[in-house]
Amino acid sequence: MNRLKKVLFAVSSTLVVAVLGVSIADGVARIRAGAQMADNARRFLASLDSDQRVKAVFGFEDEERFNWHIIPRARKGLPLKEMNPAQRELAMSLLRSGTGRTGYTRVETIISLEPVLREIERSTGPVRDSELYYFSIFGEPTARGRWGWRFEGHHVSINFTIVNGTMVVTVPAVFGANPAEVRQGPRSGLRALAGEEDRGRELILALDARQRAAAIFDKVAPRDILTLATLKADPLSPAGLAASAMTAAQRKMLQNLIDVYLTRMPEDVAEERMKKIRASGMDKIHFAWAGEIEPRKPHYYRVQGPTFLIEYDNTQNDANHIHSGWRDFDGDFGRDLLREHYRTTPHGN
Repeated sequence: MNRLKKVLFAVSSTLVVAVLGVSIADGVARIRAGAQMADNARRFLASLDSDQRVKAVFGFEDEERFNWHIIPRARKGLPLKEMNPAQRELAMSLLRSGTGRTGYTRVETIISLEPVLREIERSTGPVRDSELYYFSIFGEPTARGRWGWRFEGHHVSINFTIVNGTMVVTVPAVFGANPAEVRQGPRSGLRALAGEEDRGRELILALDARQRAAAIFDKVAPRDILTLATLKADPLSPAGLAASAMTAAQRKMLQNLIDVYLTRMPEDVAEERMKKIRASGMDKIHFAWAGEIEPRKPHYYRVQGPTFLIEYDNTQNDANHIHSGWRDFDGDFGRDLLREHYRTTPHGN
């Protein structure tokens, strides 16, 4: 009898460990990213003088945390322009912890378009300055509790929320590129968001006439992504063509398109995000298109799943100006994580 009890205990223990192991494994990347971000943020803040800290630090509940946009405008936060080289390197280490290598390179490329745009506009437009990109810290970067940070400037807004020191939310995450393709000068041919454009067009061109009729909801593309700078993203209608109505090859193209946006995150965080998407049902993801399908013509698309929304638009400046972003229906600014945090953590103080 004792031996039977031991066997049953061993089996049940193995099952518990297995079940717990799944949930633990699903959060390892976010735990690691949260710890690295907190360490990098503390190092960055420690390098600032008192005046710089006043500009860089906000309360976690401050409304500024939700004041995001990618247009050229006056911003709060501490700009690169006001940092010394050592501080800039610490700031960029924080940025790399949130974007991974590929995402960081894409941000660098977007920023490098500012002098190109300045030359094209010949100082007739807004101020184009590759040093006017701002870091903001919301709350105190600690091992526990909740805090956040943002990196933002023209055509880049990446927002992070860390809860209990382990959970990382990387949305809203919106990138743009103007020009989408550099068509003159020494950098001619450069395309900062080439994958976003090419993978989307690859998918719409792969659809047959019936599928394309379901996917294309308007012959005219909207002037911009529809959720730009909104505080909460809601599902958009019409949804378009469901992945369940695609062939295996087309679903692979859809996966490739989603992967382009996942490369804006650290690799292990992106892998966890993809697991969540699959768990919600890949067949429930829809692809929708508006506008023309030929290159250099105004066009728009979106990829919409049960929990997330990807939007892309290239209509402005003769279809040479891209805005694209990833939003979560319940997770932007860490809303879902914060609800759980408040539910399980005493906040009497």
